[in-house]
Amino acid sequence: MSSDSPSPADRPDPNEGNPALRARVPDHVADGCFSTGAIVMTGPSEYVVDFLQTIGRPHRVARRVIVPHPVMPQFIDALNTNLDLYKSRFGEPVAPPQNQSQARRPTPQEIYDDLKLPDEVLSGVYANGVMIGHGASEFGLDFLTSFFPQSAVSARVFVSAGQVPRLLESLKSAVRQLEQRQQSTATASVEPVPDPTAKIEPMAGPNATGDLRPPDDSEPPTPPNAQEDEPEEPEGPVQ
Repeated sequence: MSSDSPSPADRPDPNEGNPALRARVPDHVADGCFSTGAIVMTGPSEYVVDFLQTIGRPHRVARRVIVPHPVMPQFIDALNTNLDLYKSRFGEPVAPPQNQSQARRPTPQEIYDDLKLPDEVLSGVYANGVMIGHGASEFGLDFLTSFFPQSAVSARVFVSAGQVPRLLESLKSAVRQLEQRQQSTATASVEPVPDPTAKIEPMAGPNATGDLRPPDDSEPPTPPNAQEDEPEEPEGPVQ
């Protein structure tokens, strides 16, 4: 008895790696947004990364990205690789000055009381992959939903080069906190828990291009997976 349906051997494997990762960019995502800060929160099965715009009032959450726990180390590796490439080409990025005027750190609730969280951002977008590119003054982060048969960009965010080391440290801190929580067999909270050490500080920030394609003086985008191919995953607020 014959059948027109493909045998298991004929069916494409959605988990098979694609060396030349490409992703569709929906029109509503293509322009991207420039972020001047970030807050990373740890939930029971995911990290929530809120990219902020802290220029003008009120400060607002421009993009909320949901990253599964297993993806975060890959995101960190890819971002770290891109930062090393940036340093080898342009030198150390200039970090924005930190705000020393606060007598104490605000609580997470106080932070969010001062932030505008638009309805369209409230539930966030899911990302299980990231492509990273950089120019002389900024980094471009394309967060991906990578499902068979095609990957798509769920969020496009630009940050100044000087802010990347802080973002990287916040992401690493979130992973460390989760590992410590797991080691101490503490029960994960049902609600995402903001990093209590997080601070919201403006990132000094120049131009953002509307496309991840780097200019002539930039490095090509690096897709997920620790090599210079493909990253994935992020914790605590960035300044």
